[in-house]
Amino acid sequence: MRVAVTGATGNLGTAVLRRLRQDGEHEIVGVARRRPPDEEPYAGTAWHTVDVAAPDAAERLRVPFAGADAVVHLAWGFQPTHRRRYLGATGVHGTGAALAAAAHCGVRHVIHVSSSAVYSPGSYGRPVDESWPTTGVQSSVYSQDKVAAERTIAAHVASGAGPAVTVLRPGLIGQYQAGNQLLHYILPDWVPAGVLRLAPLVVIDKKLCIPAVHADDAADAIVRALGHPRSRVYNLASDVPATGADVLAGLSAVGVDVPASALRFVADATWRLHVQPVDGGWVDLAYATPLVDAARIRDELGWTARTDGPAVVREVVDGMVHRAGTGSPVLADRSVRERLGSAVRRGSVGVRKPT
Repeated sequence: MRVAVTGATGNLGTAVLRRLRQDGEHEIVGVARRRPPDEEPYAGTAWHTVDVAAPDAAERLRVPFAGADAVVHLAWGFQPTHRRRYLGATGVHGTGAALAAAAHCGVRHVIHVSSSAVYSPGSYGRPVDESWPTTGVQSSVYSQDKVAAERTIAAHVASGAGPAVTVLRPGLIGQYQAGNQLLHYILPDWVPAGVLRLAPLVVIDKKLCIPAVHADDAADAIVRALGHPRSRVYNLASDVPATGADVLAGLSAVGVDVPASALRFVADATWRLHVQPVDGGWVDLAYATPLVDAARIRDELGWTARTDGPAVVREVVDGMVHRAGTGSPVLADRSVRERLGSAVRRGSVGVRKPT
């Protein structure tokens, strides 16, 4: 099977390449903004550099999608959070571009990785199935973009034209090698990772309870879905959620219990000042998204999570502490100086670029 993977150098993309290579039966085409080095698991992939946020992305994606049996659409933007328009262009416009290019090329099947963040609040700490309302968390840009992308897909499926689309709604996706990337999402670029080893106290609301899945388990679900080209929605998470206690265990730190409302206020205030990259919407999302029931994918595709939520979070935290990554431009370690230079160019530190 010829499989094209967008966002193939990121956290989940790297795991998907590993999993496809295990089968040894696939011709893999990788799509990313920046080409990775010729090393495992990126070696042997036919690479194409495309920014799915670009106005002409639908046309440019026709080249890597040509002759593909399936497309795995993973491309998404998380940073810089102050460039709202760019994030929407990557997530929402990029999804539409991928669908349009797949339809033009006669691709039979697209797998789109959405998120449990599409679910409406109202069942925090309790699992919901795929029928739960999907209006998302209103204050979260990430959540609203995921909702908008799914609406784009729903309109495509309803039209009856183009490929079938399987939508996966995972919780937090983590692995050790994503430590660099995920650390970059939560800490300012000027803060060295070593501070995590020195933090005896961590401010956290101990009621935190989130769905989580290991990147390797998520990749296994994607490969299983490749064998079932149909328009279907599946939740994806371990039956055992991750909690604030698991974060503390990963850091070997003592938690200072602070209400989510106070965390949100501080996060939003410091984000507006460009001190750190997490806006208040992310805090709202963490304390509003329900857990997810993965019974459907277990029953229909035989998928089960081999790693539970607490183990996923502990592994991710360990990866953050040790700045774990790969040679991918997304996952590679960078010095504080390099990260500061990148932040200045993006406009998230010191210099603001228009959105």
